[in-house]
Amino acid sequence: MKTLEPSKTQPRAWWREPMMWLVVGGPAAVILAGVATLVLAVSRPDPVVDPDYYRRGLEINKTMAERQAAASEAPAVRPALEVRNHAATGGTPGR
Repeated sequence: MKTLEPSKTQPRAWWREPMMWLVVGGPAAVILAGVATLVLAVSRPDPVVDPDYYRRGLEINKTMAERQAAASEAPAVRPALEVRNHAATGGTPGR
């Protein structure tokens, strides 16, 4: 029976093992990204909400309602079928 002999090569140092860098690299990258996010969040705070936000919202809604009312008073558009027929024949639509 053949006996196994111990390997004569020296083991590599822990920092020279590629698998170690794969295991440690992922969590290290996440920690670095978290620190970068924290630095950005602390150095650039969000602006404070306008103390009079409710009144400004009402004004915006009023303006939008006025624009919609003005748009609904625009002249009626010709029916799609009439326009399609005009485009297909090249002639003037029937009036």
